[in-house]
Parts: sequence; structure tokens; C-alpha cells
Amino acid sequence: MTRSFWRALLIWLAAMAVGLGLLWNTRFSADVSFFLPSKPTPEQAVMVDQLREGAVSRLLMLAISGGTPEQRADASRALRAALLRDDTLDTVQNGEAEALDAARDFLLNHRYQLSPAVTPERFSVDGLRSAVNQSVDMLSSSAGLLFKPFLAQDPTGELIELVSGLNAGVQPNELEGVWASRDGERAMLIVQTHALGSDTDGQNAAIDLIRTRFSDVQRELGATGLTLEISGPGVFAVRARATIQEEVSRLSLISTAILAVLLGFVYRRARLMLLTLVPVLSGTLAAIVMVGLVHGTVFGITVGFGAALIGEAVDYAIYYFVQSGRQGVGSWREQYWPTIRLGVITSLLGFGALLFSGFPGLAQLGLYAITGVLTAALVTRYLLPQLAGPGVHLNDGARHGRLLRPLIDRSTLLRWPLLVLVLVSAAYLVQERDDLWYSDLSALSTVSQSEGELDARMRSDLGAPDARYMAVITAPDRESALQAAERAGAQLKPLVEQGLIGGFDTPARFLPSEAMQAARRASLPATDELRARLEAALVDAPLSASRLQPFLDDVAAARNAPPVTRETLEGTGLGLAVDALLMQRANGWSVLLPLRPSSEASSADIPVDAVRTALAGSGALFIDLKGEFDTLYGEYIDEAIMLSIAGFLAIVVVMAFVQRSALRLASVMLPLVMAVMVVIAGLHFFGVRLHLLHLVGMLLTVAVGSNYALFFDRLALGEELDDETLLSIGVASTTTVIGFGVLAWSSVPVLHAIGVTVGPGAVLALLLSAAFAVRRPAP
Repeated sequence: MTRSFWRALLIWLAAMAVGLGLLWNTRFSADVSFFLPSKPTPEQAVMVDQLREGAVSRLLMLAISGGTPEQRADASRALRAALLRDDTLDTVQNGEAEALDAARDFLLNHRYQLSPAVTPERFSVDGLRSAVNQSVDMLSSSAGLLFKPFLAQDPTGELIELVSGLNAGVQPNELEGVWASRDGERAMLIVQTHALGSDTDGQNAAIDLIRTRFSDVQRELGATGLTLEISGPGVFAVRARATIQEEVSRLSLISTAILAVLLGFVYRRARLMLLTLVPVLSGTLAAIVMVGLVHGTVFGITVGFGAALIGEAVDYAIYYFVQSGRQGVGSWREQYWPTIRLGVITSLLGFGALLFSGFPGLAQLGLYAITGVLTAALVTRYLLPQLAGPGVHLNDGARHGRLLRPLIDRSTLLRWPLLVLVLVSAAYLVQERDDLWYSDLSALSTVSQSEGELDARMRSDLGAPDARYMAVITAPDRESALQAAERAGAQLKPLVEQGLIGGFDTPARFLPSEAMQAARRASLPATDELRARLEAALVDAPLSASRLQPFLDDVAAARNAPPVTRETLEGTGLGLAVDALLMQRANGWSVLLPLRPSSEASSADIPVDAVRTALAGSGALFIDLKGEFDTLYGEYIDEAIMLSIAGFLAIVVVMAFVQRSALRLASVMLPLVMAVMVVIAGLHFFGVRLHLLHLVGMLLTVAVGSNYALFFDRLALGEELDDETLLSIGVASTTTVIGFGVLAWSSVPVLHAIGVTVGPGAVLALLLSAAFAVRRPAP
């Protein structure tokens, strides 16, 4: 081992040590940020906030099935009691009547500050007469019996007005005193976690807590036949992270094992295999560290993509050890490195186009790829020969490569069959051009069909909100935000009365602005005046004014009561409802007003134009979250198409500059284009829903395939591809196909799409490049 070897080894080890130190502090994530825009529009910013911090993102739906209705109800009550003792959960609801007592008592005590019906007209003689008669008439109904004890205290029915807003919208069924599914076969609960939707660790801890408490309840009740199902955004996030972690580990091991067997068969020397790891490990570590430094967080999908990039990084060591066997390091650098360097440049141009994406996931994939490829290539060029030393190469490469020569020499026989395949693919793509790409962002989701169906069923059972439509208001302070919410609510109320929308939620329902509370208190007459009006209103009425002294006392107290504040709501459960809709941001306050479709509508849609017209001038921004998702996905598709074209054109320009021959340029680029056409047509023909990442896979196919096409371009110069070169091309292309092809077995849509596109694309690129290469006789 020479001095140059030790110097090179120490430099590499020092660089790896620095990289490992940086890697130790790198943050890894598997949350939805991979799919969210880095520079969102105002509408998309609301969508991002809702996915990360919104109330819906913290909602978990629970269903207890099995056993008898009594057993399910007992388990529901016991589980709720057990979960309420934990601070990591903000609220647990199952429909028990006593759970509403605290909120009901609060609403009763503060009804004159909270009820929207409190106006001066409400306390006129005619207003009192109408309100009291309506309350008396309600006593004959089943709902009215619940308010009979409060009649003398609240004859105008303000409590009824407020309680009706506690669970606005679709109400769950009740069975044995708790919520039940539509068919009565499951007891239903809703849990809201304290952890944000973006806090996957917190969501995971909450889910584990629920399952643990349910197991305890089963043992205590002896109800072993009961089962628990949980759904919600937190469940999807936790499962997605677990799936990505499992897939990354599994696929990395599989691809590494296959590559090790392949290289072991070719090299037959342990030292060569260990040295091959040098550019691979260097490129992988540098890529992860670079992504972490630039983006702050490394997505799990990016690391999974890195598993495929191992096959690309291995190529450079293969080129060196195989091609330098006969001519030595100096001749390899002079004869082969220019071709390899050009292949590296084309790969960097292809991968680098992704850097400009507004889709953080694609930008990370691009940065990871160019860093990994460039590092692996530079380490191979400048460091690997020093570590390997003279004479360390594949000794019998010519013998193995000689086996491939008949295949290359006869590849021209495939021209017509391949050309027919390309033409058929082109015709198919033209015919299916309007139905080629799947236009829904859900295609990138890790949520399975069964999980989606379970979630939809549980939402239907509970009447849980999907928060698709909402109005959003921003204001500099909380008071201004609440006043703006009240104005917007007043403009939406006519739409509810007309049946155009089913209703809306607002934080002002339980936390009105101080100005509104002051106006309501001012609507309350003095005690003597109220008594006189009441006596006049109740002449010949079934309810005597003399029985309503509690009412007079409460109105007198309310006239001088302090305003309701957020702190006043503590302990009632209402504060959580307000916090979900009223949030403090770095630049002020945000108010959310979720809108519900009308129950009479034939679909879950609402009249968007009518809502926009109603909110005009209120300062509220109306948002259709599904529409924003669809728009976002469309933008990603358009952007990916433009980036792919830009990357392709950049590769063409560089190749044209280097080759300076239209014929040579066509012999290199056309096989790559044809390979992409065949793969995309084939995938679509066999029922694969093509989406954004398949489009990215097309770009990667061109970037990767160009490495092999460039070697066949040497034939156009009259050069002969020696046996070592043929072996290096064969082994390198195989490792790339293995690296990317393994991803085709991933259940993560992003990784699967890249695998099924680049894997077969690399094979076709090799075959087409060999078949259509321009061959000139040696001078």
C-alpha cells in the first residue's frame, strides 16, 4: 500500500466522517409536505395549513364493532372515560348526554351575549310575545321536553338557539345512549388530538394510546369479542410513514443483495466489490446531506429514490474496473473518461431539471440525484484509482465481454421489429392522448382503496366534516377577525335560508366579538321596563308573567356581565371548537368558516358562484379545497412537462455541441425517445393510471439511457467497441435496471411509478441504441 493510497484513504474517511456528522443532525420526514407546494398561492396556503394544523387533520374516528349493542355502548362509555384522563387528547365525544352538560350550562349562563337572536326587537312587546309563544309551543315536542326545566329562566328560548349550533350538520344515530353507525352495528366515537396533523409522532402516540386503552377496556369488561377500527388523517399519515420506512429498507436490501450477487459473479474478487462501494457510499451520503442542508428535511420517498440511484452510482466503478483492465488508468482516463463524463453531464441535465420544480418532492429528487451522481463520478475519477492502486482491475473482462459481441453484432436485425413496435406505440399514444394522464392527485396517495372506503363510511356514520369548502378571513388582531367573521356570517345566512347551502361554522358562534356582545347587552331593557313589556306581551297567554322572575333576574345580570373571552370558554369543550376555527399566525389572525352542502342537494357540491357573490366585499376568501388540489395537480403536470422538455432540450444541445453531426445526434437521442414512447404506451395499455411521477420517469429514462447510447456512438466514429467495453455496458445497464426496477414492486405510488417507467425504459434504451447505432467501418 503506497503513500498515495493512504493519503486518498484518509481524505475519503475524513470526508465521510464530516458527512456522517452532518447526517446525524439531518431531519427525516414522511409527511404530506412531499406533495405540497413550496410557494403556495393564498388559497393553497390555506390548504397547506389545514393539512398540517387544521381541526380536520387532528380528527380520529373510532368504531367499535362486535358483541351486543349493550356491550358496544358500555365499551364506548368506558373508552371515552379512559381517554379523557389523558392530556394528549383535546376532546373525546361519543354522544353521551352528560358530556354536553358543561357546554349547556355555559351557554345558559351567557346566552344573552352569545345568542344571535338577541336584538332590541326581540325584547319589544311583540318580540317577547312571539318568542315566549314559540317556546311554549315547543314544549309539546320531544326536543322541547329537554328545555322545559329552563322555561321560567329562559322563556325566549335563547338556549335552544345556541344548543342547535353545538353539533350543526348531520347528526349520528344513537343507540343505548351513545352514537352508533347508520346500521346500528358499530358504536362511534370522535377524538381530536392535541398533536397537529403534521406531527406524525404525536399522531402515532395518540393512536397507540387509543388502542392500549381499548385493550384495557376489553379486559375490564370481559368483552373479548369487540374490535376497534380507527380512521382519519392521522392514521393515514402514520401508515404512510411506516409504509415508506418499510419499503425503503426492504427495497434497499433487495437491490443491494441482487447487485452484490451480480458483481460477485462478474468481479470474483472481494477487494473489487469493496472498492465499488466507495463511490456508492460517497454519493449516497453526499446526496442525503446536501438535501438536508438545502431543504432542512429529507423526505422518506427521497431516500427510497436513492435506493434506485445505487444502480447508477455503481456504473462508474464498473466502467473503471472493467475498462482499465487492458490499458491501465492513464489510457482509461484518456480514451473512456470523456464518454463517461458526457454521460454524467446528460444525467445531471436530466435530473437537474427537477430542481426548478415548485413541487418540493421533485426538487428533492433532483437535488439528491445530481449530488449523488456527480459525487460518485468524481470519486471514481479522482479517488478510486488511488485507493485501488495499480493493477487492481478485472482481469478476464474480455472473456465475459466476448459473450456479448454476437448480441451486439446482430442487434441490427431488431431494427424493423422495434420500429414497428415504436410506430404502434406512437399511434396508440395519439389515439389516447386525451385520456392519457390521470388527473387526480390522489393517484400519489398511499391510502388504499379499502382504507378510503372505511374512512368514507365512518364519516357518513358520524356526519364528520370533510372541510372541502370554506371561507377564510385574515385580520391583524382577534377582535377584527371575529368582527369580520360576523359580517361574513351575515352574508352567508341568506344562502342557508334559501337552502343553497346546509350551513356553516364560525368561531363567532361561541366567541362573538366584544362589539357584538356589547350590542347584545345594549338590547336588554332595564328590569322595570322589561317587566312592563312582559306583562303586556303575556296577557291571555298560557304562561303567566309572574312566574318569570328568574328571567328578569338573568337579564338584569347580563346587562352588566363582563364579555365572554377565550379564557371564559375553558373547561366547556367550546374553546376547542373556537380554536379550530380561529388561529393566530405570525402575521395576524385567521378565521375559517367551513361550509356544508345542503342536505337536499343531489351531490356534495355547493353553488360556488352564489357563495362567491354573497361573500363579495366581505374580505373573505372562498376556497374549494378539492378544487385547489385538482388545480395544484394540474400545475404539477404542466410544470413537469415543461421541465421534462427543458431537460431534454438541454441534453440535445449539449450532445449536438459535442457530436457536431445531425446523424450521430439522431442515433443517440431517437432511441431514447422511442424507448419512452413504448414504455408509456405499454403502461397505459395494461391499465396503469399514468400520473406525475410517470412523467418524471420519462425524463429519468432519457437521462439514464443516454449513458449507454453514448458508447454506441463511438461506432459512428469508426471505433471498435472492445470486449471490455461491451461487458461494462452490459453490467452497468443491468445494475441500473435492477436499481430502478426493484422500485416497481413498491406499494408507494411515487416509487412504483419511477420503477415501472425507468426500469423497462433503461432496457429498451439499451436495445434501441444498439439496434439503431450508426456503424462506420474503421479507417
